Amino acid sequence: MNRILIYVLAGVGALAATASVVAVVTFARGERSGPARCPDGMQALGARCCGEGQRLDDSQCVGKPTHCGPGMEIGTDACRFAHLRIEYAADNLELGPSDWEAQGVVQTRQTPVEAFALDATEVTVERWFACAESGVCAPISGEPGAPVRGVDPKNAGKFCRFEGGRLPSGDEWVYAAAGSVGRRFPWGTSGLVCRRAVFGLSEGPCGHGATGPDIVGSRPNGATPDGAQDMAGNVAEWTVEPDGRFVARGGSYRSRVAAELKSWAAENASPDAAHVGFRCAYDSGGTRE
Repeated sequence: MNRILIYVLAGVGALAATASVVAVVTFARGERSGPARCPDGMQALGARCCGEGQRLDDSQCVGKPTHCGPGMEIGTDACRFAHLRIEYAADNLELGPSDWEAQGVVQTRQTPVEAFALDATEVTVERWFACAESGVCAPISGEPGAPVRGVDPKNAGKFCRFEGGRLPSGDEWVYAAAGSVGRRFPWGTSGLVCRRAVFGLSEGPCGHGATGPDIVGSRPNGATPDGAQDMAGNVAEWTVEPDGRFVARGGSYRSRVAAELKSWAAENASPDAAHVGFRCAYDSGGTRE
């Protein structure tokens, strides 16, 4: 009886040891894999989030997707986010140094913002095609659902006028990102993670080797309460300051630290910077629903 018990205990010990090895190997594999960044319906391929069923070819998502992320449409060769505009009622923009990174950077102020509308997403290559076909905009290439980038602010403004709009002012852009309560990030005050913003894809922490942004709207967890997508990361966006200067806001896929992606973040980028795109604003007398 004792011998049988010894055999049983030895077998249990061997199983426990095997389970421990499996757990260690599984943990190690998890540590080596990249952080979760893609929403349901999309898959991580290289530094990109592509629709399920697509493949990565020269850093671009190609092929017909079988599924796409929330709010996206399944196209014949791409995932696309619908072109929407968000209406903002007249309100006050209140800014202040809400955390230590804003100290000495953000000037405490309260600024009235007139009613306006803003694109829910960055202007995509597909939207630019219509302007190019009309002869107003220069031809470009790229994935249909990816944001336009490397376009100087004057030509970005030309596109917006083609669509009946203009580049947003800095105050309008910051209001859309921060709201009247001055949110630290477009989605709120909670932390910056890879599933909320397209950032850290060139040299980490969310990926490595990225040469460009992701499809617009591919981080729905980072949308503002009003539904504006990619106000932090993907591509920085041109805005116009009161003195006529063009400033890029919101950080990009190359950004690595939180300070570059907060609602008040801005940079003086070169006119043809490859990490900068834009979205359009529109005069409006509407009210927010």
